[in-house]
Amino acid sequence: MQSGIVTRFAPSPTGWLHPGHALSAGIAALHARAAGGRFLLRIEDIDTTRCRPEYSDAILADLAWLGLHWEQPVRRQSQHFAAYATALDDLKQRGLLYPCFCTRRQIQAEIAAAGGAPHGFDGALYPGTCRGLAESARQDRIAAGGNYALRLDMAAACRQVAGWPLRWQDGTAGPQAVTADLLLAGFGDVVLARKDIPASYHLCVTHDDALQGITLVTRGQDLFPATHLHRLLQALFGWPVPAYAHHRLLADESGERLAKRRGAASLRDLRMAGASPAAVWRQVGLDPADMEKMAESVSRETPRERS
Repeated sequence: MQSGIVTRFAPSPTGWLHPGHALSAGIAALHARAAGGRFLLRIEDIDTTRCRPEYSDAILADLAWLGLHWEQPVRRQSQHFAAYATALDDLKQRGLLYPCFCTRRQIQAEIAAAGGAPHGFDGALYPGTCRGLAESARQDRIAAGGNYALRLDMAAACRQVAGWPLRWQDGTAGPQAVTADLLLAGFGDVVLARKDIPASYHLCVTHDDALQGITLVTRGQDLFPATHLHRLLQALFGWPVPAYAHHRLLADESGERLAKRRGAASLRDLRMAGASPAAVWRQVGLDPADMEKMAESVSRETPRERS
């Protein structure tokens, strides 16, 4: 009898996968298999300016080479912008989104003129320049064709949520409590959409986790703070709250976290150089024998059992 556990691996095809991605995918697959649950693959390709088809193809090839199996079909976020637009429109109708016409340079100049700004999880907080614009001024600027982002009015959003503090559970850190003060100080009026990216990671990931019935989110420790914001979005939309497992991050020889932008050795390069999947699993700290047993057991199942 299968449990209700549903996990997923959700990479963004903006570069080649590296061993840190193998760790995340492997942990998620092991969680699902240990509980007789389901393991999904989702391609988070909302950034159409940076995501490329060859990276998406390589994700499938790399994971198959590692011996991982996932349910079909694979959800590709770029095919579902209409669903994210509906969620954004819901927030607009509730008065929780406003257009922000500030460029990054203008924001930095305003912060400098003010002598600095409070810092949140991702750096200096947006000072709220466009929050107080009159609706007529907003519409005039939009009609003029100017670029703008859509920001969540964090204070207004917090006022629409009841039952503070909001709670979520991490597999390592334990119970977490989210307060309005934490969200205001940690994120401020966060961007949920831009002209070049119709919906942000934060909105899309929480939307899709709810839609796909994800019960356990496995991802890196670097995304731990973002889960506080995701918990707010779940509360605003009435979406279910999964459990979370934020795993350790892998570092290179200099102690820096493995990352695409730092040129981390890719799984594709390792694969093409003749490395074995077992070597990769050992490198990331997972037992190759456990991964092989999991792959063998999944391959023996019928497509009906994996559906």
